[in-house]
Amino acid sequence: MEPALIALIVVALLLVVIVAKSVTIVPQAQAKVVERLGRYSRTLSPGLSILVPFIDRVRATIDLREQVVSFPPQPVITADNLQVGIDTVVYFQVTDPRLATYGIANYITGMEQLTTTTLRNVVGGLNLEGALTGRDGINSQLREVLDGTTGPWGLRVARVEIKAIDPPHSIQDSMEKQMRADRDKRAMILQAEGARQSAITTAEGEKASAILSAEGRKQSAILEAEADRQSRILRAEGERAALFLQAQGQAKSIETVFQAIHDGKPDQGLLAYQYLQTLPQIAQGDANKMWIVPSEFSKALEGLAKLGGADGDGSSWMDVDPSTNGSARPTADMDTSGWFESSLPRAADQPEARIELSSIADTAPAVPTPPSLSEVTEDVRESGPAADPVVRERFAAPDAPSEGPPRDARET
Repeated sequence: MEPALIALIVVALLLVVIVAKSVTIVPQAQAKVVERLGRYSRTLSPGLSILVPFIDRVRATIDLREQVVSFPPQPVITADNLQVGIDTVVYFQVTDPRLATYGIANYITGMEQLTTTTLRNVVGGLNLEGALTGRDGINSQLREVLDGTTGPWGLRVARVEIKAIDPPHSIQDSMEKQMRADRDKRAMILQAEGARQSAITTAEGEKASAILSAEGRKQSAILEAEADRQSRILRAEGERAALFLQAQGQAKSIETVFQAIHDGKPDQGLLAYQYLQTLPQIAQGDANKMWIVPSEFSKALEGLAKLGGADGDGSSWMDVDPSTNGSARPTADMDTSGWFESSLPRAADQPEARIELSSIADTAPAVPTPPSLSEVTEDVRESGPAADPVVRERFAAPDAPSEGPPRDARET
């Protein structure tokens, strides 16, 4: 091969190397730190950039996106001398590629060590329960410390999160037992409270039911007593009227018999015959063991005959004026208009029946109001013995006042 051709190939290769060294492309969200002759020159932004070959070189390529770094669990001793393992997650972003390159040799390692030491300082002042329940406070303190410390490194710490806190297994067992006992205690308290409320509610219901039942029985007893009282009064008034009517009937019967005897003018033989008929009836009593006829029996008959008019004048003590034309003697009428009236107040208007039952006003059935005594009397008059027109005519009140019993009744 000729020397000229070889030289041309070498020159071409040299040009290709120079062009390759002179042109660089920076991807989006990245930055490149350029050094010139070993010193910092500039930071290349995303896009096409030209370098001086063999003089400028790219020292580091920095990722400008937010990065997430998870650190392995670190042993930390709490204030109550318990060793727990805590692993954290740090969210950060490179804000200055130059400081991230020249400010620290390895910012990931530095951030890890800083997180471990800060975490031990923060958790060392807390007990186990405070560390378990105070994660937000620990995260805030870690972020403040890391963000303030990594500022000269060209980093911005967005947030720090504690992923897990792992206590020893013996402590976990004790915590589980404590939690189980606490939950059992709460469950027993809730059950006891529920039973207490149930008993109170049941007792109040039984009390209210007993009160309502007692008030109902009281009201019922009062109404039954008042109804029995009214019934007894009405029954007594009816019996009084019945007895009076019976007495009036007996009086009328006796008056008619005596009037018939007086009108018939009985003689001595009839009276003696009646006397003789009465004597055997006197001897028929069960208590009569012996009956003696007096020796003066004839004298008694003689005296009885004289009383009957056998002394010759023809007058007798039983002689009365005969009735005129066979008509009955006038009888004195009695005012019976007020027999079926009563001055008693209604049962609903009496003080015993006025009981305020406000607790059962909405649920107790309405007690029907008993009819007035005047209405009951009117019904008795329309349906009872007083409805008979003969009785009404016989016992109606006359216009003129009565003159008293007849003369025959006074004589007898």
